[in-house]
Amino acid sequence: MTKPPARYAGLTQLGAKSEMPASPDDAVLEKVSNPSPDQIYVVRFTCPEFTCLCPVTGQPDFAHLVIDYVPDKWIVESKSLKLYLAAFRNHGAFHEETTVGIARRLADELLPTWLRIGGYWFPRGGIPIDVFYQTGAPPEGLWIPDPGVKPYRGRG
Repeated sequence: MTKPPARYAGLTQLGAKSEMPASPDDAVLEKVSNPSPDQIYVVRFTCPEFTCLCPVTGQPDFAHLVIDYVPDKWIVESKSLKLYLAAFRNHGAFHEETTVGIARRLADELLPTWLRIGGYWFPRGGIPIDVFYQTGAPPEGLWIPDPGVKPYRGRG
């Protein structure tokens, strides 16, 4: 096996056994330098089976998350993002707090040129609550594909 490039030297989770964080606050988001810092491009992560808990009833809430960002100096390491998102499984927060909180944490850690998140939440009490957030206007001329999530009609 070859030695990974030096820019990956600080990663602690990728390629190692990693425990599920007890909470989103305990999760470590790792980043690496942008391999194409002179290019403007979009990175998309989708999490179609995101779960957290209602902070009042403790019942599970389910969402399909779509995260798009334009990196500046950093890209998020995907295993650390996966563990961070999975840490919400036992975390109680309303849809709005959860969606915007994920976006703010990523924006604070990565300092991207632009970031947006779509939280497409499945109904509770018969009402789906979709939450959208972005850090500002996207760069001019940027191609941003449609998120691909249909308006609620059983989401299928």
